[in-house]
Amino acid sequence: MVTACDVPIGVITGDNVKKLLAHAKDNGYAIPAFNCTSSSTANAVMEAASKFNSPVMIQASNGGAQFMAGKSIKDKNACAAGSVALAMHVRAVAPYYGVPVILHSDHCAKKLLPWFDGMIEADQAYFNQYGEPLFSSHMLDLSEEPDEENIAICVQYFKKLAPMKIWLEMEIGITGGEEDGVNNEDVDPEKLYTSPEQVYSVYEALSPIGDMFSIAAAFGNVHGVYKPGNVKLSPERLLGHQKYAKEKLSSADDKPIFLVMHGGSGSTDEEIKTAVSAGVVKMNVDTDTQWAYWDGLRVFEAENRDYLQGQIGNPKGPDAPNKKYYDPRVWIRKAEESMIARVGVSMEKLGSKDTFPTKKPADGAAPIFNFKPVSHNPLEQAKTMIGNLMKH
Repeated sequence: MVTACDVPIGVITGDNVKKLLAHAKDNGYAIPAFNCTSSSTANAVMEAASKFNSPVMIQASNGGAQFMAGKSIKDKNACAAGSVALAMHVRAVAPYYGVPVILHSDHCAKKLLPWFDGMIEADQAYFNQYGEPLFSSHMLDLSEEPDEENIAICVQYFKKLAPMKIWLEMEIGITGGEEDGVNNEDVDPEKLYTSPEQVYSVYEALSPIGDMFSIAAAFGNVHGVYKPGNVKLSPERLLGHQKYAKEKLSSADDKPIFLVMHGGSGSTDEEIKTAVSAGVVKMNVDTDTQWAYWDGLRVFEAENRDYLQGQIGNPKGPDAPNKKYYDPRVWIRKAEESMIARVGVSMEKLGSKDTFPTKKPADGAAPIFNFKPVSHNPLEQAKTMIGNLMKH
C-alpha cells in the first residue's frame, strides 16, 4: 500500500504539483490526464477520481477549449476563453470530490501559440489576485519544429512560467496519428523514436531555469485507437533516456527525468507498466473516454428507443409522457457513468488507483468560493517581503 502524498484536495499548483509528480515517480505509478470538453466530462473525471481514490489531471486541448466556449464563437480568443471557463468550473467544484486535481492544457503546436499566450495572461491575472496561477501546468508541443527551435521556444516560455511555479510539459520526437487537428499519420517512422541525446538536451536547456518540467519523449506512440499489437511501441527506450541522464548528471537518482506518455490507446498493459517503471508520471487518455461517453448514451438509447420518439406516446399509451427519458440530465448522466467506469480502468492500469484515499469535506464545510485574494496592502506586502528575506 502506497502512503498517500501530502498534498491538499482540489486544484493544486506550484510545489504541490512537483511533490505529487515526484511521489508518483518514486512509488511507481502515473497519473492519468483526461481531455475534457465540457463540465459534464470534467465532473465525470473527478467523480471517478473520488470513487477510485486517485489523483487526476484534467486537461483542455485547443479544440476542446473552443467547444467549451461554444462552436459558434469565431473570436480569435475563443479557445483561451474556453480553457479559462473549464479551469474556473473545475476550481469551483474540485474540493467537493476530495482528491487532488492538476489543471493542464494539452498539445500546443507553434501555430497555436496565441492560445498559449492567452492562458498565460489568465494565469498571471489569477496569480496577481490570488497568489497562484489559474492552471497547474501547460504543454508546449513544438515537436514538428527543428529541435533547436523547439527547445529555444520552450526556454522562452518556461522563463515566463517559472516565477508562477507553473509546470511545463514539452514534447520532443513526434507522436504519430491524428488528434485535434494535428495530423502526423504520414510522418517519417524514425521521428517516432526520441534519442537519449535529444532528451538530455532538453534537460540541459530547462534545468537552469527551474525543475518543474517534464518531457514527452516519443517511443513509437500513435494518437487514436488501435488494436493492441498494431502499434510498435518501445517503452524500454525510456529506461535508456534515464540511464543516459543519470550518467551525464552523476545522479544518485535512477530516474532523474520526469517523463510523460502520449498516444497510449491500444497499448498493452505490459507496455504501460514498462513506461511507468521508467519514470512516466502522466499518461494522456482521450480516445477511449470519448468512446465510453458515447457508449453510455448509445446503450441508453437502444434500451429506451420507444420512449424517445416524441414528447408523448410510448408502449404505455398514446398519451403517456416521455420527459423522464429525454431530459438531458438523464441521458447525459448515463454517458457520465460509462465514462467514469472507463476512467477507473486507466487508473487501474497506471497504478494510481488507491494511492490517495478520498477526503471529501464534511457537509457544508467546503467554502463555496475556494479562493482568497492576496493582500494588496503595501504595508502588509512589505512585512511579508521582509519576513521572507529574514528566512534566508
